[in-house]
Amino acid sequence: MSPRLSVILPVKDEAGNIAPLVAEIEAALAPLLPFEIVYVDDGSTDATRAEIAALRPGRPHLRLLALARNAGKAEAQRAGVRAARGALVVLVDGDGQNDPAEIPRLLAAFEAAPGAGLAMAQRRGRKDTGFKRLQSRLANAIRQALLRDGARDAGCGFALLPRETYLALPAFDGLHRFLPALVRREGLGVVFVEVTDRPRGAGRSKYGFFDRLWVGIDDMLGVMWLRRRRRVVARAEEIPPG
Repeated sequence: MSPRLSVILPVKDEAGNIAPLVAEIEAALAPLLPFEIVYVDDGSTDATRAEIAALRPGRPHLRLLALARNAGKAEAQRAGVRAARGALVVLVDGDGQNDPAEIPRLLAAFEAAPGAGLAMAQRRGRKDTGFKRLQSRLANAIRQALLRDGARDAGCGFALLPRETYLALPAFDGLHRFLPALVRREGLGVVFVEVTDRPRGAGRSKYGFFDRLWVGIDDMLGVMWLRRRRRVVARAEEIPPG
């Protein structure tokens, strides 16, 4: 039987966060059986892969993909979505800051919104440092001025959407930061769900100030170009014989 949901977790050097997060996902999704958990190891150099492998016996729903080299979050995430067996995918960060208990709320919001192509989490009660929150406010202000996509929290990658919708989006390094704008570009609706932010478990963030700011601005300009160049594809109706 195909899973109802595929939870996709791209990870790099997240040793110490694996077992607690798997247990939380299993508890949250037990009422939504069947489901699968797809980890994508993005070139970890610590015990991340070994910790995932150690949990797999007795868990046929736990899968492990490994990239040959570090390719970045967007590519790792796309690899997981391509391999997913569920019609709906849930994008979750591997650091423990996204609370799996919120997944049923994302699903309920998505199913209650006709024409929606994405349920996107928006964090409240951020647990980041003051400087990091300042970065986010600056990035979000620039984003709203340029994209007007309705996303208050551009840095939150916690989301639920159909697998086929994700794979229809243009692939580039910053895709995970622009899901609302790109899903709207496809003519689909976006529903936002307020969720509680949690502190990171083990390890440390992989991104710094200049990674977020300059790369994000470059990607934003690209997304603006993509929206301007969108063409509406006419739907073809098959004509029955006779």
